[in-house]
Amino acid sequence: MGSALENFVNQVRTMSASGSFRELADDLPESVSLLARNWSILDNVLETLDVQQHTLGVLYVLLAKLHSAATANPEPVQIIQLMRDFVQRNNVEQLRFAICAFYETCHLFTDYLVQKNLSILGIKIMARAVDQIRQMDTQLTPIHADLCLLSLKAKNFNLVLAYLDTDITDISTAAAECKTQQQQQSQHTDANNDAKYFLLFYYYGGMIYTAVKNYDRALYFFEVCITTPAMAMSHIMLEAYKKFLMVSLIVEGNIAFIPKNTQVIGRFMKPMASHYHDLVNVYANSSSEELRILILKYSEAFTRDSNMGLAKQVATSLYKRNIKRLTKTFLTLSLSDVASRVQLSGAAEAERYILNMIKSGEIYASINQKDGMVLFKDDPEKYNSPDMFLNVQTNITQVLDLVKQINKMEEEIILNPMYVKKALGSQDDDLTSQHPKTYSGDPTD
Repeated sequence: MGSALENFVNQVRTMSASGSFRELADDLPESVSLLARNWSILDNVLETLDVQQHTLGVLYVLLAKLHSAATANPEPVQIIQLMRDFVQRNNVEQLRFAICAFYETCHLFTDYLVQKNLSILGIKIMARAVDQIRQMDTQLTPIHADLCLLSLKAKNFNLVLAYLDTDITDISTAAAECKTQQQQQSQHTDANNDAKYFLLFYYYGGMIYTAVKNYDRALYFFEVCITTPAMAMSHIMLEAYKKFLMVSLIVEGNIAFIPKNTQVIGRFMKPMASHYHDLVNVYANSSSEELRILILKYSEAFTRDSNMGLAKQVATSLYKRNIKRLTKTFLTLSLSDVASRVQLSGAAEAERYILNMIKSGEIYASINQKDGMVLFKDDPEKYNSPDMFLNVQTNITQVLDLVKQINKMEEEIILNPMYVKKALGSQDDDLTSQHPKTYSGDPTD
């Protein structure tokens, strides 16, 4: 082992033994380039360090390995095992002193697995990393987005849905937690890009909910992504906006409500999503045939945006919406009449749609197979059963808990020194404006 690496090991062991973790975390970023240059003997360095006692040192060795992975081409099994051991055995108290480096390590690890088509092997590892570093279940961290990306690439959503179903009440910002932010930014330019990973979490989350056909929740996630305050539009927001429009059609039949203060949408997103607004306009005509022709016309654009599957689901939703309209007008109809009125290919396809809608509870009806007639029925729910009472009670409890959370957050904001300072400053400005200044000369100059 070279003398420079020996000095690195001695520094880690000495400062860890004395409990000087803050000082060690400040010094270690300078060692990344050294470690990366000596990639071939980093395993020897790891053999001299204990993950529990020397968490910070092991973290930077792992970071250096991942930085060099593109050129060194290590065995994926080795990298995965190193990361798995680290998240299982590290000392979290030490880890919090170098949280930016930990975030970047997770980002690089995720990118590495995606490139190697091994995303499924990182899902549990990244879930463990999230559980380890977040300070409460409702806190969002930058590596939530990594967990979502791995789940999307692996098409495995069982584990990630628990994280997505948890409503976020707090956001962990690496910049606020790293006292040596400026120094770390010079070494790790991507580690503190909190806004990017905030947007990616909601973008990937919306895609996951769309994949499992939880469209209401998907719409909410896309809405958060596109309405996040911003001075300029990001590519993430644009792609989320395209999917937002399509999911809006599936859920509501038109564009869902968007707050008026989101100027980025009107100025940038709408002109760059003209195909999708054409889709919205044609959908409003309720003509399935016109919609099919439009989707065929823009198929290349939808495919390029990876939205062709979603476009087909929009077409399916229009068929269903038109069938629902029939239930408000007719008591009985033949399957061939249903097919003709909603522009399906024939009675068999109409029967398939109706059976699926009955099964999912979207309509209430029965089909007489003998004469091919459909009998539309009213909702059988009388809202007087014990199950319904329990459901209402659960919803009321959730609303009350939400009110408590909002009141708590409001109190924290009011007591925040920065808010108080800004509020007092605004009052001073108002008082000053009450005493007009004296101007000389032409006021238009």
